[in-house]
Amino acid sequence: MNNKFLENIINKKLNSNAFSDITYNGLQIEGCKKIKKIITGVTACQILLDISVKYRAQAIIVHHGYFWKNDPKYIHGFTRKRLKTILSHNINLYSWHLPLDAHLKLGNNAYIEKSLNIHKKKIITPYLWSGNFKKKISGKKLYKKIVSIFKKKPIYISGKKNKKILSVAWCSGKGQHFILKVIQHNIDCFITGEISEETTHYARESNIHFFSVGHHATETGGIQLLSNWLSKKYKNLNIKFINVENPA
Repeated sequence: MNNKFLENIINKKLNSNAFSDITYNGLQIEGCKKIKKIITGVTACQILLDISVKYRAQAIIVHHGYFWKNDPKYIHGFTRKRLKTILSHNINLYSWHLPLDAHLKLGNNAYIEKSLNIHKKKIITPYLWSGNFKKKISGKKLYKKIVSIFKKKPIYISGKKNKKILSVAWCSGKGQHFILKVIQHNIDCFITGEISEETTHYARESNIHFFSVGHHATETGGIQLLSNWLSKKYKNLNIKFINVENPA
């Protein structure tokens, strides 16, 4: 497959042009023209790059790429090493950030919804979704379910431990700032990736259940859904997802 064609089909599928992002969505670093082997992952870290070189991949697709708005305007240290690895091996680097959070079927929020068997009721914002569980569930049981699915123990804050959960809101990644909006909507539980100092007090004092599952853990789903979609649609592509462990 041609490298620009790959960019175009994913941009179209994720409706990338509709997003104003803090990074570039699409082909961030151009490599060889013809692509057959692709490595996908959450972040374009050095470990993922080294695995891609060993796999002899022509392309890497990630959720977290490079060239963020507030990045330093110089290339030193680990940044230089990353770019040297990509350029010297003629690898294409693709990244889709917000489009891969918000997509209704292939996004990170869609993966959370499906994994936790949530019945979606409302999209509060493109990145904050809400819905209901089929039946009320205790915070303890939901904690165990999250551990089973995401293979990670979340930070769990409960305002009232005996209050069962029916309604739930969720946002992948760095979504803790949405907690005030969740409280305004009288939702029982909020699930996101990260937690801030004030989040604990907001949850306790508003009597809601709050789960911080980890930024990485809540954003492994979208890239896997995208990988599966590409594999089914273009069977000539050899696509392999690599989960580089990250406790954050």
